[in-house]
Amino acid sequence: MDAEQLRALQSPIKARYRETPDAARVTLGATSRLGEGLSCRIDTGRELVEAGLHPASGGSGLQACSGDMLLQALAACAGVTLSAVATALGIALRDATLHAEGELDFRGTLGVDKTVPVGLQDVRLRIEVDSDASDEQLDTLLRLTERYCVVLQTLAHAPRLSASIDRRVG
Repeated sequence: MDAEQLRALQSPIKARYRETPDAARVTLGATSRLGEGLSCRIDTGRELVEAGLHPASGGSGLQACSGDMLLQALAACAGVTLSAVATALGIALRDATLHAEGELDFRGTLGVDKTVPVGLQDVRLRIEVDSDASDEQLDTLLRLTERYCVVLQTLAHAPRLSASIDRRVG
């Protein structure tokens, strides 16, 4: 896809959202169901993924770790965003590899030390590109990828979050 094709694809969508802002609001969702032992199955829309404990918290390592899945979502979203931004700006990328990683201190999630935060800390996204683009173009590409990557922005600016539990009847 080139910049013109991308504009042709997105132009009517953008116009609709300008005219009817509520049409741009979409609820995304995910569902999991308890599996065997300490696991759950996530329906990705393409396949079922079985998630379990990370080996550092007692897992076998045979199941997906939700922390890894979060970083995979960041790498995937940033990759798609990078590609779209490069296309829109006319920056040719022969290849790009995105690396997302974050530090996790399992003392927090295992309740070993109540002062240790539960969750990923120091999340990093590193992008390696094969391109003849100038340094200025690559700086712009990174800035706009950061700006428009949904997962990166969600992590950077935590959304309102709630949790609830409902009892099934019958």
